[in-house]
Amino acid sequence: MSTAVWLIPAFPLAGALVNMLGGRVIRSRAHWIAVPALAGSFLAACAVLAGIWSGRTVAPRLFPWIVAGDFETSVAAQVDPLAGVMLLVVTGVGFLIHLYSVGYMHGDPGYARYFAYLNLFVFSMTMLVLAGNFLLLYVFWEAVGLCSYLLIGFWYTRPAAAQAGKKAFIVNRVGDFGFGLGVMWLWTALGTLDYADVFARVNQLSPAVATGIALLLFMGACGKSAQLPLHTWLPDAMEGPTPVSALIHAATMVTAGVYMVARSHALFERSGLALEVVAWVGVATALFAATVALVQTDIKRVLAYSTISQLGYMFAAVGLGAYAAGIFHLVTHAFFKALLFLGAGSVIHALGGEQDLRKMGGLAPKMVTTALTMAIGAAGLAGLPGLAGFFSKDEILASAFAGGHRLLWALLLLGAFLTAFYSFRLLFLAFFGGPRMPREVAHHVHESPAVMTVPLAVLALLTVTAGWALGVPSEQGTRFARFLAPVFPLPEAAHSGFVTFVLLMLNVVVATAGIVLAWFMYMSAPVRPERIGRPRPPIQALLLNAYYVDALYDRAIVRPLLALSTYMARVVDLGVVDGLVNLAGRAILAGAAGFRRAQTGYVVNYALAMLVGAVALLGFMLTR
Repeated sequence: MSTAVWLIPAFPLAGALVNMLGGRVIRSRAHWIAVPALAGSFLAACAVLAGIWSGRTVAPRLFPWIVAGDFETSVAAQVDPLAGVMLLVVTGVGFLIHLYSVGYMHGDPGYARYFAYLNLFVFSMTMLVLAGNFLLLYVFWEAVGLCSYLLIGFWYTRPAAAQAGKKAFIVNRVGDFGFGLGVMWLWTALGTLDYADVFARVNQLSPAVATGIALLLFMGACGKSAQLPLHTWLPDAMEGPTPVSALIHAATMVTAGVYMVARSHALFERSGLALEVVAWVGVATALFAATVALVQTDIKRVLAYSTISQLGYMFAAVGLGAYAAGIFHLVTHAFFKALLFLGAGSVIHALGGEQDLRKMGGLAPKMVTTALTMAIGAAGLAGLPGLAGFFSKDEILASAFAGGHRLLWALLLLGAFLTAFYSFRLLFLAFFGGPRMPREVAHHVHESPAVMTVPLAVLALLTVTAGWALGVPSEQGTRFARFLAPVFPLPEAAHSGFVTFVLLMLNVVVATAGIVLAWFMYMSAPVRPERIGRPRPPIQALLLNAYYVDALYDRAIVRPLLALSTYMARVVDLGVVDGLVNLAGRAILAGAAGFRRAQTGYVVNYALAMLVGAVALLGFMLTR
């Protein structure tokens, strides 16, 4: 078991190193290293999951890491059902994205570098999940951020991509600063960072201290999982290759915050207030991002804001104490969001790089597999009955209602309506109606190769079957919740079957209403393409510009900091620092000027100096 655990990150790390060191030799064959590495990691994750199927926890220790005074920590893992589920999602979805990338990135000059970064990203995420203490978690928390910077800015010769990579890195540093403070406070309060010891001693913390630590940790989660107010980096991350967007949004980075809060649930429960903050931030983010997604015209930005919104649902669930429901939505979301991003990549690939929904349409007859699988993904995201998103989102809404959080429930239900609308708006604009692209582009539209469509089919199958396999409710809870019972206690049924049925039907009606409205606006009586997304009414301009949050940050933070930096550079750097350096140089030159006069170039002067020196030395010796 211990060997299988460490093989999970070892395979992608080996793949990353081989492609980094031998990329110039391997070049277009890099996928023969990277893809099998992920396959091996996935198989190792399956073996580990089988080993802990009965609910046991294993904690293999690799080696002692830091021993300094009273502080001691090791590179150790903690593998329980929660970690097992996460590892399966990261490696399984990651493998499909690697396979898809073979076709999508074919012919790119940075092919080997791309797969090296992709392997490194998966390695960092698997180590984050495996970490058995908060210090190791923090190290790979930062490593995931570094990998996102490398992949978002992969096409660094494009100014927009380079800027997006820097933005993601800097915004995440804000959240990570709080996360680091929370880890340090946790050490000073409990004297340990090992999960087992921290959660065993959590009752030693006062509620106020637990609240402070939990909120600082949650600050890191807001940055990593793009929650308000640290969400602004994620839409710009679309400048990276589309498979990177799928990996970040579905299987790796953005899920890290949800995983961390769920993993630390004992600490958050000790606070109480922190859980309420998590829930309300999640609900606010879910509605904020859903409204912005309604009017976006870039196919990837629609999906980006959709990811932010769905992450809000996950945080709302864990904030309400419905941990299993939140993690289940994380799993199902990984399936249908990876499917949607990869489907969008297939569309962009077919259209020669075009991402504007206003320049698409009529693609379904020429891209049958992509259209069908994306329809399944959109239906899963919208929460239509029978699909994975229906089961997981219903669990969250039912938990909110059962817990007496009626306002939160109503707001999440409104978000479900908006989700259904923008999901099918994207589908209708991209695949149906008349073609709105230039005639020569429409003539060359074709289905993507099998290496790209097979991952779409697998993810579509998972979107169809995952809910039935894991999410069917019963008196003992869902099968997924029962599997996670060793980590999270099973929730008690709070309502009768009739109330549950009514809530279920209400969810279906709301989702159907959103789809019908999208059909009416974009299929039955379609808006003219040139008007789609145009900021004519003020509310549309507000949404299209994401409530001007980026502009607000630019004026309130970026420009003042730039002005201060310019002033400091001119006054402090040039005036003070350079002035002191130049003063030292001038002093040396002034002193050297006197000595330079002794170097006359006349031999008689040197002979006279030698004579004077010899006489002085003789006089000194005679007077001793």
